[in-house]
Amino acid sequence: MKDKIIYYKDELNDDFANTNIKQKKLPPDYRYFTKNPFRRIIAFIFYHFIVTPIAFLFQKIVYHEKIVGRKKLKKYRKEGYFLYGNHTRLAGDAYTPALVSFPKKAYIITSPDTVSIFGIRTIVEDLGAVPVPTGQAGMKNFINAVKRHSGKNHVIVIYPEAHIWPYYTKIRPFGDASFHYPAELQKPVFTFTTVYKKRLFFKFPKTTVYIDGPFFANSANNLKQRKKELRDLCFEAMSNRSLKSNYEHVKYINENI
Repeated sequence: MKDKIIYYKDELNDDFANTNIKQKKLPPDYRYFTKNPFRRIIAFIFYHFIVTPIAFLFQKIVYHEKIVGRKKLKKYRKEGYFLYGNHTRLAGDAYTPALVSFPKKAYIITSPDTVSIFGIRTIVEDLGAVPVPTGQAGMKNFINAVKRHSGKNHVIVIYPEAHIWPYYTKIRPFGDASFHYPAELQKPVFTFTTVYKKRLFFKFPKTTVYIDGPFFANSANNLKQRKKELRDLCFEAMSNRSLKSNYEHVKYINENI
């Protein structure tokens, strides 16, 4: 892949994933948890013994990826936590959370696109995708699913930037809406920031993922204040880590300037 230039207009809403997936509407009563014990067993084996090793090899071979700071998570494995990361890859952002949270499974809050691809919806669900609803009617069901995952002490992964900007080396602005869950549920919050670094003999960059945290909101504050506090702590940590990128594989130019 050669270096290229992407022109953008809106940091909050522009998306450059280019997946061209025809999104399917999720029913308001979308089932986030299977009741089939056989499927749960197969999903466990598939995730831990097939997909996770493949993800490890893929990240090592393609990105020469290194994860820094995983020891910070060990203390909180039993109670679960929320992970927030920058959204700069397709496959990489699907695989890295599994390696960060290992040996626990990572449940990733995703676009409905991930369960809209014909023939692989069940596989994507079993790999931990938690799709947001396509309509307001399904929001209560979705929120209950997130709370249930948290209650089961799972690792919940959120990309607060929402949209993919491939190889972007800065942190885009994001609001505090996605921090409602850990703010309300009083769960630990960590960030994982992917940075891009120059490779000696290759034009394709290598990646290092930095884990920071835990972050906790002041329990004396109200919910709105706790959301903002967590958002600000995460944004600052991710922004500081993003400064470690030293290679711009894709150059982004604001058309409005």
